[in-house]
Parts: sequence; C-alpha cells; structure tokens
Amino acid sequence: MLGGRSTSFRLAALYTGGFSLAVAILGLITILATRAALTDQFDARLRADQTTVLEGWQGQGLNGLLREMREASQGKGSLMFGVQTEAGVPVEGPLAALHTPAGLSRAILTTGGRPESVRVLTEDVGGRYRLLVGDKSDRIDHLSDQVLWGFGLAFAALLAIGILAGLALSRAVQKRMAAISGTAEAIIDGDLGRRVPVRGDDDLSRLAMTLNRMLDRVGALMDSLRQVTSDVAHDLRTPLNRLRQRLERAALKADDPAHRAEIEGALRDVDAILVTFAALLRISEIEAGARRAAFRPVDLQVLVRTVAEDFGPAAEDTGHRLEFQDGPPAWIEGDSELLTQMTVNLVENALRHTPQGCTVRLAASAEAGAASLVVVDNGPGVPEAERARLFDRFYRLERSRSTSGSGLGLALVQAVARLHRGEASLLDGMPGLKARVVFPTTS
Repeated sequence: MLGGRSTSFRLAALYTGGFSLAVAILGLITILATRAALTDQFDARLRADQTTVLEGWQGQGLNGLLREMREASQGKGSLMFGVQTEAGVPVEGPLAALHTPAGLSRAILTTGGRPESVRVLTEDVGGRYRLLVGDKSDRIDHLSDQVLWGFGLAFAALLAIGILAGLALSRAVQKRMAAISGTAEAIIDGDLGRRVPVRGDDDLSRLAMTLNRMLDRVGALMDSLRQVTSDVAHDLRTPLNRLRQRLERAALKADDPAHRAEIEGALRDVDAILVTFAALLRISEIEAGARRAAFRPVDLQVLVRTVAEDFGPAAEDTGHRLEFQDGPPAWIEGDSELLTQMTVNLVENALRHTPQGCTVRLAASAEAGAASLVVVDNGPGVPEAERARLFDRFYRLERSRSTSGSGLGLALVQAVARLHRGEASLLDGMPGLKARVVFPTTS
C-alpha cells in the first residue's frame, strides 16, 4: 500500500523536494551569472565600437567621426550610433535624439511607432559633441530566455527522475516494512513461528535479523512458560485425583457429621483446583494453535441459538432471563467446539456476576467482512479501567472474589478469539457489560 501518509513516501517526497529546491537555486544562480556575463560582453562590444568610431574624430574631427560612424553602422547586427551637440541637439544617427547621461545607461527608442529598450554608452567628444553607441536590450533578454528555457527543460527532467526514484525507493521500503508488519500481525494472531524475511545486507536486513533473534528468544520463553504450565497441571492433576479419591473414601467412612462436612468441603476445594488445571491445559492447547487445522465453516447464528436454548432453563433457575436475538447467517472458519465453549463462558460469566432479575441477551451478526458475537447484560457493569484486565488469567474484580470461579473464563475467551484471528473486547452495555468478539468472515 503506497500512499502519501506512509513514512517512506514522506521521506522520498522530502528528498525530492530538497533536491528540486537545490537545483532551482543552482539554476537561478546560473541564470543570473549568465545574464551578467552576457551584459558584460554586450558592454565590451559597445566600448570596442565606440573606440573605433572615436579614431575618426582624432584624425578629421566631426567629419571623420561621422564617416567612421556610418561605416560601423553598415551590415547585419551592427550597433546603432548617434551624434549630438553638447546641448543635446541631434546631429546624425538614430540615437541622436536620446538624452542619456555619460557612461552606460538604458533608454527607450521609438522606431516605427514601437518603443524598444536600448543599452547606450554615451561619451563626450572634444567638449563640443556627444557620441552615443547602443544596441537593443532584447538581444540579452533573448539569450537569457533561451538559457532559462533550457534550464526549465533540464529541471523538469530532473524533477521527473527524482519523483520516479522517490516512488521506487518508497515502494521498496514500503514492501520491506509490509513484510515486517505482516510478520508482527501473524505473531499477534498466534503464529509464533513466523519470522521477518531477510534480503541482502542493508539496514533493514540487519533490523530484520535483530527482530528475528528477539522473536526466537520470545518464542523460547513462551514455549518454556507453556511447558511449565502444562507440566505443573499434568504433574499435579494425578496426585490431586488420588487425593480426591482418598477424601471420598474418608467421607464414606466418617461417622461424625461435622467431620464428614469438613471432608466434603475439602472435596469441593480439590474439584475447584482440578477445574483450574483443566482450564489452564485447555488455554495452553488453544494458544498452541494445533486446533486451527480442524477449522470448518461455522454459522455463529446457529451456534449462539443453540447455547441460548440450552442455557435458558439454567438462567431461569438463577433468577435471570436469557434472550436470543435471531438474524441472518454469520459464517466463519473455526472450531465449533471451542466457539461453543467460548460462548458458554461468556454466558456463565454474565449469569454469575449479575444479580437476580437481570437479563442476558445473545446475538450474532455479519457485515462488512466481519462477523460478531455479542453477550450483553443489564447488570452493574464493570469500570472502564478494569475491563481490559478481565482477560488476564486469574484476574477478578474485588466484588467478585466471593463468587465461584477461577478467573480463567475470559482468558479462555481471549485465547479462542485469537486462535480464530478475532478480537474480544468488553464494552459499556449502558447499563451493564457488553462482551463482543469480532471474527473475519468466510465470504
């Protein structure tokens, strides 16, 4: 994706703009220097012809001056001359009527009813006459325009090359950055085996290698963490099952009701620990991504309807009301069993943490390339600052610590959502809490 907002494009545009500005400044200096050189050459020619004409005055006075002036005026491209008295009265020549100061100056000469700018060199002759030598300034302007036009073409070509080079550079950098971004997105979705492709031996390649080494380290730490969690759950589940069996036998043999009640309480604690270990193993299995190979098309609408029908009676038993909002099919690619477990966890979470008389609504929908599953209640809700933390393992609100549960229900919801490349979030139900999971659709 190449656009004006990308960093690489802005850098390329900045480089092209800076390069163009430098070329423009250089061109301006060149044009000014060229015009100054042309003016110097123009003035040198005026002085040279003036010297030639003045040689006639040295030999024969005014007649010699006029003769040299007439000879110098002959031929194509010749200069213009004029002789006038010291008082400014014209004697001879097209410039004789001009009133110019001594030295170099500019004047307007009208020929054929059309005014033209001329550059004039005026010199006193013998204290009685003035000699004017000049030429049209448009020759300098014409040459300057030619230089300007040539530079304009060169500047346009350089600008086009700069823009094309900038776009090519931007596209190349964008492609490399897209590869890094794609790898990061894949890792976020749970594919911890993805690595950034390395091409060549430039700065981006060295950055890619550094990121890959970091990802290798993070992957090793994650694998170690999962392995520890799995090993602890596996290793403790067996002795806990044996402990449970011993407590069951002890409860059967206990004659004292108080003693039996203590044993039954211990049994309930052991069951809660076993449920927690089972949930941890389940989350580890989901995060490993092995279930993705068994994905099949699933209609969230049917799945949510089934959960609502199955949990309707249980909700009524706890004094709640469970409602289902029917709609068109919402197909995604996924694991039906895990998606059902995710929905059940959301419903159980809503029923467990809302008082009697509250309503829990379930809905599924699909639009704009995404399907969503929503479970919303009208209970007391959750403060915004704590909503995101509810997806952390074992995190529970202070008011919920007296209720049953391990604090792993929403962590499993998050794991299932990420396995399906979806996103789970907790929002304000206005009132209550709204749990929403958004998945990419299959069509």
